[in-house]
Amino acid sequence: MDFSDLAITLQAAQGETPAVVIAYGKFIQTVLDFLIIAFAIFMGLKAINTLKRQEAAAPSAPPAPTKEQELLAEIRDLLKSRQS
Repeated sequence: MDFSDLAITLQAAQGETPAVVIAYGKFIQTVLDFLIIAFAIFMGLKAINTLKRQEAAAPSAPPAPTKEQELLAEIRDLLKSRQS
């Protein structure tokens, strides 16, 4: 729908002077266009945020043990084998 043609004529045109008109239809059309674009951007951002949350919630592989952790694990294993 196009509301841009809606207007209220306050005074009709007389001779050379143009009519006095309040063109409220252009304002309504601009507001509707803005709301449609804003809603589309909002839904797009909401979808992107949902995808990012799902990506962050996905389990990732555990990090590889550091050299210190490997050394401590070897010491632990050696101590267990001595006690047995």
